Amino acid sequence: MLRPLVRLMVARGITYPYLADLLKGLFVEVADADFRIDGQAPTDSRVSLLSGVHRKDVSRLRGLDPAAAVPAPVPLTAQVYARWVGDPAWRNRRGQPLPLPRLASGGGDRSFEALVSGISTDIRPRVLLDEWLDRGLVVLDEQDRVCLQTQALVPSAADDEKLHYFVHQMHDHAAAATHNLLGGAPHFDRCVHADGLTAADVEVLRQLAQAQGMQALLVLNDEVQRLQAAHGADSPPADERFTLGVYFYSEAVKPETDGADR
Repeated sequence: MLRPLVRLMVARGITYPYLADLLKGLFVEVADADFRIDGQAPTDSRVSLLSGVHRKDVSRLRGLDPAAAVPAPVPLTAQVYARWVGDPAWRNRRGQPLPLPRLASGGGDRSFEALVSGISTDIRPRVLLDEWLDRGLVVLDEQDRVCLQTQALVPSAADDEKLHYFVHQMHDHAAAATHNLLGGAPHFDRCVHADGLTAADVEVLRQLAQAQGMQALLVLNDEVQRLQAAHGADSPPADERFTLGVYFYSEAVKPETDGADR
């Protein structure tokens, strides 16, 4: 369940220490807000019991503003990038990031190797360089200099919109499934899945799902507009929301091997 999220976080530079700190605060927040008895705020000891977070950390986190409790992720990529574009020592007269000789043997204190080593000695500069080359954040020119692609780390408006809907849809689907597992009036949550298909079969199903799924969304949207237009001054409070999501996923099934790690 978590593997796709971890893949996304690793791709976007979110490290395990950052996630661990974030989850610690989230466990405290959920244990405090969602597991109250008779509406009464639980004690630090009960929150610690429910969440597994040490009582001293519970007391500290509950005293913080929720926004302040979220650690600021500063992975090595961001630190190196910030120094390269922000420190005058690493820019030319026009304020642009300098092309840097790859090795200290060729550029001394003004090399990519020196830039990375000056921030962290935990990761070898060559490892970071290989990662940046793979992600298109830098290129090597004909003089074996590392050239920063400044536009590569600037998120686009399209990326922001995708992230917004990613968070919205992942949250609501997980919330519906969690509600159904914990009991109560169930939310609608159904799917169709099958294996033993060819790539051509999957393509037929993909096109059918896109057409039928879009039709369902359009019907729901038309009904939303009709219902909202019918609201009058004597209508009950309009303080409810809903989400209906449609998704399609396919992949090649790897053959299982007895005793193999999965």
